[in-house]
Amino acid sequence: MSENAEDKAVRIPAQSDGTEEKSAGTATLNKDAAPGEVLLKVTGLQKHFPIKKGLLQRQVGAVRAVDGLDFEVRSGETLGVVGESGCGKSTMGRLITRLLEPTAGTIEFEGKDITHLGVGGMRPMRRDVQMIFQDPYSSLNPRHTIGTIVGAPFRLQGVEPEGGIKKEVQRLLSVVGLNPEHYNRYPHEFSGGQRQRIGIARALALKPKLVVADEPVSALDVSIQAQVVNLMDDLQEELGLTYVIIAHDLSVVRHVSDRIAVMYLGKIVELADRDSLYKAPMHPYTKALMSAVPIPDPKRKNAKSERILLKGDVPSPISPPSGCRFHTRCWKATEICRSTEPQLLELKPGQRVACHHPENFEDQAPQDTVLLTAAKEAAELVADEVLAESAETSAAVAAELAEETAEPAAEEAAVASAEEAGTEAEAAEEPAEEPSVETTEASAEETSEASAEASETESQESTDK
Repeated sequence: MSENAEDKAVRIPAQSDGTEEKSAGTATLNKDAAPGEVLLKVTGLQKHFPIKKGLLQRQVGAVRAVDGLDFEVRSGETLGVVGESGCGKSTMGRLITRLLEPTAGTIEFEGKDITHLGVGGMRPMRRDVQMIFQDPYSSLNPRHTIGTIVGAPFRLQGVEPEGGIKKEVQRLLSVVGLNPEHYNRYPHEFSGGQRQRIGIARALALKPKLVVADEPVSALDVSIQAQVVNLMDDLQEELGLTYVIIAHDLSVVRHVSDRIAVMYLGKIVELADRDSLYKAPMHPYTKALMSAVPIPDPKRKNAKSERILLKGDVPSPISPPSGCRFHTRCWKATEICRSTEPQLLELKPGQRVACHHPENFEDQAPQDTVLLTAAKEAAELVADEVLAESAETSAAVAAELAEETAEPAAEEAAVASAEEAGTEAEAAEEPAEEPSVETTEASAEETSEASAEASETESQESTDK
């Protein structure tokens, strides 16, 4: 390839659809979006999947997959979304890209409300919002060649790239590290990492502003994960992309993200900068997740683990717990956690948390000093060092630890007092017994002496007679 061709392979030149103004606007979308400006704003986003039963298919309930999300994504940044399986991460990604219709809430992209746009209204937006799917094989049509798959966005949007679609697709393949000669191959001829690269090339075809990546490396081995993650980082720097990366691998999220949102049962429980979240997590659930991250240090092989084991499983999204949804598994839960739902508030600069008794911050409900029964059971699985740290910011945990410490102390005091009493009793009995023995010996001696005197007297009398 010549120098010009290599330069084009890196920059991905602007596409033209026949209208000069529209082409110019599309080509410079990323350049006009100043870094730091709000690109995506989500307010009160909900998605409830109805549960229908009976002959008439009446709704008898709903699965609350996403139940009230509020966050912003700024231009040029990477927002990581983590949480357990079933917490609503993938559903949130599909709602953002409008592959699913929201039940409630609003989605604003560049200040425009796209919550309920129809197919025709969303078609121009598809150029700016793209998605990388979790399973690279199921998202690629096995009957189509790679050239057809990657070139589909151009045909659907009516865009004719400079030099034709084939040349543009080959350039995209070279950008993501594939051989342009693979244009006529089918998906089954590629490995998992290569298929994921094809999905990335398809997502970048129209040069979008926002890319939602739904667990892009979860199905790949570690070496391929590193290649794909580094590729996404390089493309972000070169093209000015904005990412929303959904994952459950906390190490990958830490490597690629600027900010991280932690989800639990359809809600965001903590949203913070990467460094703040990993150094001092404020939500107990986040702290439990952080404790599960293995530390690659051979010196710590025999060190005592401070892993926080959570009690039970995630509750059903059909009937989530009242109040704080984590209170059934939290070792700090009190009555206010069961009755009142905490709001996502900014307690530290750049760190928002929804918790009445946050970690590494002052207690927001110090008047509650009694732990729930479920919290006491959950505390049994938590290391003593973690409980000691929690006691510094939770009056209820401190009171419970004080009570637990006082009970053994009281038992030890009772045992000690009982032993002392027994010792005193023995000491009181021993002097009383010793004189009785001496008295007996003395009386025996006196008796023998008296008998001896009597016998001498008798013998003297007999002699006198």
